[in-house]
Amino acid sequence: MVIITLQRDKCIGCNYCVEMDPAHFQMSKKDGKSVLLHSQNAKGFFTLKSPNHVIVESCELAAKACPVKIITVKET
Repeated sequence: MVIITLQRDKCIGCNYCVEMDPAHFQMSKKDGKSVLLHSQNAKGFFTLKSPNHVIVESCELAAKACPVKIITVKET
């Protein structure tokens, strides 16, 4: 299982995550912050759980590119 988490409240809207992984991230037209696609919100933490380990590399690129370090990727 791959677990990706985005702390959306701390997003500065730099768009790097979208550039690195447009399949999982996009920018909101409402507030200019990042959106983790198909995620569940729990108190400002948006989490996507996937059995597909192929997504790890692109999600890790997005996490490393984030200047405020609000994206985490974990494999279980």
